[in-house]
Amino acid sequence: MTQLEQSDEDLRRWLLETTEAHGTAVIQIEGEDHPPYAFSVGAWRRFGLPEVVAIGLPPEVSEVVINDYVSRASMGERFSPGGVYGGFLVDCPVTFERVAKPYYPQFFGSAFLLHPAGDFPALQMVARTPDGHWPWSADAPPGFAEYQPVLTDSGSPESWTPGVDGP
Repeated sequence: MTQLEQSDEDLRRWLLETTEAHGTAVIQIEGEDHPPYAFSVGAWRRFGLPEVVAIGLPPEVSEVVINDYVSRASMGERFSPGGVYGGFLVDCPVTFERVAKPYYPQFFGSAFLLHPAGDFPALQMVARTPDGHWPWSADAPPGFAEYQPVLTDSGSPESWTPGVDGP
């Protein structure tokens, strides 16, 4: 086994142990050329729930909201794309959108250690600004759409129509 293969096996073992103990593992990714993001690994395996990614939140916040999503959903709460949900961020509702498959390798890389075929559903948790703007809003702050991109084929909500049957 090469070092990379051993490293992957060690990570896979950690993911399995963590999901067994806590329901999910939260992977944090930070970089200078993209906003920070975090994603769940194990929600699909443990509970049949879509994995979730949150982009642009501080690491300590994204870990809490992802664990909260898994906890709430594993107890029966459902989060439909285009629905608006509170309780994740203080005074800041969120919505969800389905993640397009081409984004899986970049935004759910470690999940492929448990699901090599990428055969798991995934949602993106999208937060609005404290003053009520979503990334796709025409009056959103400059750069907000780039800081919290929508991971669909079009880069805009596709599971609902903003302002019609979604936020």
